[in-house]
Amino acid sequence: MEEHKKNESKSALEGNMTPPLGGGGARGGAERAYRVRALAKSRNALILAHYYTRPEIQEVADFIGDSLALARKAAETDAPVLVMCGVHFMAETCKLLSPNKIVLEPDPSAGCSLADSCNAKDLAQYKKEHPGYKVISYVNTTAAVKALSDCCVTSGNAVKVINSLPKDEKLIFGPDYNLGNYINSISGRQMLLWNGGCHVHEKFSVGAILALKKQYPDAIVMAHLECKAPVLALADVKGSTASMLTYAKAHPEQKQFIVATEAGILFELSKQCPKQEFIPVPPEVTEGENGIGASKAEGGIPASCACNECEFMKLNTLDKIISCLETLQPQVTIPEDVARDAVKPIEKMLNLS
Repeated sequence: MEEHKKNESKSALEGNMTPPLGGGGARGGAERAYRVRALAKSRNALILAHYYTRPEIQEVADFIGDSLALARKAAETDAPVLVMCGVHFMAETCKLLSPNKIVLEPDPSAGCSLADSCNAKDLAQYKKEHPGYKVISYVNTTAAVKALSDCCVTSGNAVKVINSLPKDEKLIFGPDYNLGNYINSISGRQMLLWNGGCHVHEKFSVGAILALKKQYPDAIVMAHLECKAPVLALADVKGSTASMLTYAKAHPEQKQFIVATEAGILFELSKQCPKQEFIPVPPEVTEGENGIGASKAEGGIPASCACNECEFMKLNTLDKIISCLETLQPQVTIPEDVARDAVKPIEKMLNLS
């Protein structure tokens, strides 16, 4: 489980007073960060930040990581209040693993295109149409979808979990088509695949990767398993966001990396590996400026589009964290019957992985 603990000692924030917020700029940001940490201390709250959140969110977090790693780490602590800075399904997962804790989400409208691509009603109907099949759900799903699933997986353990299941077992995999397709390709299985996807990872440009490889011939290409097959075919390292960080740390001799995942990870990569260079892969575009000395038709990289970002992750802000810590709202709630069934496939995954 990959996560990074921070803020074990906040000597500058030992007092209980919270200064008034300043305006914009560095001073205003520092004052907001100070208030976040002071409020977290007064509430005995943990701040959890996904790798894809804004740098200033990661800076004030107690733990940084992928969604399930954060939820598991939080469940191991005595903190009664959790602030999940990510997207809604991540806050739900925190609540599933810490049902007796208050789980806050800074912005409930921070959804996920992948989770939204599969709703419980449609999945229930699909199960009826395919009797005898078991449902394997990516952890990037709502609690209601998990409740209809037999087992969950993450991008880090999906191959191991699927390979541990009987070879002749009939499986439905969802909602990420690209991850399921990758597992089918290396396992020889023929899982039925839900046609869902992450709007960020779907947009990576093969042409841009080829252009970057030409510009940085010695660079290692790292790609998330939510990327399409042509992108994964170009990658030297394929895996979860956390696995990219682990790989870079384990290979200090490698000085350059081309990174095909959401650009928020670049902040932690650069902090953990300051002597290495991380080059983001831009998204596919259909119009705009020519790329770094070349046209799009030639595989150029648009100068106006250097990073591929999730706008939902960026809805988390310091001001919203302050507000939810002050009011203890909005809180995540999950119906008891849904929570009871949704935690079972997570527990099965943990037993298998």
